[in-house]
Amino acid sequence: MLRRDPDFSEFGGLTMSRTCHWLRPRDSSGHHRPHKEEGETCMAIQRMDNVGIVVEDLDAAIAFFVELGMELEGRAEVEGLFADQCTGLDGVRCDIAMVRTPDGHSRLELAKYRSPAVISAGPRNRPHNILGTHRVMFAVDDIEDTVARLRPHGAELVGEIARFEDSYLLCYLRGPEGIIVGLAEQLR
Repeated sequence: MLRRDPDFSEFGGLTMSRTCHWLRPRDSSGHHRPHKEEGETCMAIQRMDNVGIVVEDLDAAIAFFVELGMELEGRAEVEGLFADQCTGLDGVRCDIAMVRTPDGHSRLELAKYRSPAVISAGPRNRPHNILGTHRVMFAVDDIEDTVARLRPHGAELVGEIARFEDSYLLCYLRGPEGIIVGLAEQLR
């Protein structure tokens, strides 16, 4: 069962999308031809909808990412057979929040499991070179201001703000739940 926030009309990433998009040549009017023809390729994805992050304190994670500049798109409670089947877990009860970048193209799904219990994967201050997903990167206008605004939300620099040639200022910081967030400011 999917319960949606009553003030929220559409929840990006929760609606099912086709898993196969036919790459079709355009006809002379610029429109795609309606059917797959011999030699055309089936593409497995259309886009990346979101990156999921499991957290213990959902409100703190939302506050952190909203302060970063993301917008809360909606909150929902997820449970039921479809959630169990999708995750391979039994008795899933999960609160989720979707936050999106201001341009609307990228989303994070923040999830707090009420059941089954969350499994800790070790210390939250793991080094950057550990196997698996290790960071989410954001382009920002002012890296120093962004770091300063995130510090009251628990953000700590992993290293320091570094300059890459005359192109970027870059840093990694540890956010809520030990999530490493990368920030990049393009130099003009």
